Amino acid sequence: MKILIPDDVALRLDLPEHDLIWYTFGEPIPPEHRDAEALVAWGFGHGWLSETLPTLKNLRWIQTLAAGPDALLAAGVREGIEITTGRGFHDKTVAEHTLALTLALLRRLPECAAAQREHRWASEIGGSQPLHPEDAVTTLLDARVTVWGFGAIGTAIAQLLSAFGARVTGVARSAGTRSGFDVVAEGDVDSILPTTDVLIMILPTGDGTANALNATRLALLPPHAYVVNVGRASTWDEDAVLEALRAGRLAGGATDVVHREPLDADSALWDAPNFLITPHSAGGRPVHPEPTIETNARAMARGKVEELINRVDR
Repeated sequence: MKILIPDDVALRLDLPEHDLIWYTFGEPIPPEHRDAEALVAWGFGHGWLSETLPTLKNLRWIQTLAAGPDALLAAGVREGIEITTGRGFHDKTVAEHTLALTLALLRRLPECAAAQREHRWASEIGGSQPLHPEDAVTTLLDARVTVWGFGAIGTAIAQLLSAFGARVTGVARSAGTRSGFDVVAEGDVDSILPTTDVLIMILPTGDGTANALNATRLALLPPHAYVVNVGRASTWDEDAVLEALRAGRLAGGATDVVHREPLDADSALWDAPNFLITPHSAGGRPVHPEPTIETNARAMARGKVEELINRVDR
């Protein structure tokens, strides 16, 4: 089986029985390799995928290194092609990034950085401070954190935050207990927002998640709350978030995703008060994807699609 492999990821695959061909994302697949039966996909260019996939007439299987199949489904993968995802490849790195953004906000690092640029000692931040002021949250200790989107990455985030003393509640399709954390059903999310200190969004793109965090739900959060989005930009209303920040109805926020990437230089988001923006850098470095790719390649070669790991049911 000929498998196309992206050359911008250091994959060390042990598949001597297969023909591995390296390609460059964004460039056309050479004609002599368009007979490939498998594609390891990495990158977020819907346009390139839409142009490339129709040229691969023998394609039977796509292994995306992304946690979800959003880009592939948006590109219109034809019926009959198996899709497997990189679920689990990014849990630790995204959780780590989320922790960094959350701590930066709670410990007022943007304000400290601004004061440093001014060569000003920010006495209002240092010195004697109450541990739990009535109108602010300044530590993860006993902070009430809601993780909206409680899959593998959401669980990894919860585990990290709880290690710092946070009280974490998840939000998922159904209520219950997962990995030791209480989980609220999505239909009941409005009930938990008024008591949330930090809301972390890790929702995928989908019809049911578009603008899930809208102006109405933002208004349910207390004014001292922070919002962090490490999921998909389509899951919150950017304009509503910007307005809430400007009006002081949110203490601050952070995002690793925006509706238009790269973000336009004249976007108002750059200057939103107490708002951190990172350039879609939470993941971007799959952790140990080789065993999954190798297992899936061998399953496809044997025609055992039921043995595929992270197979997308569509």
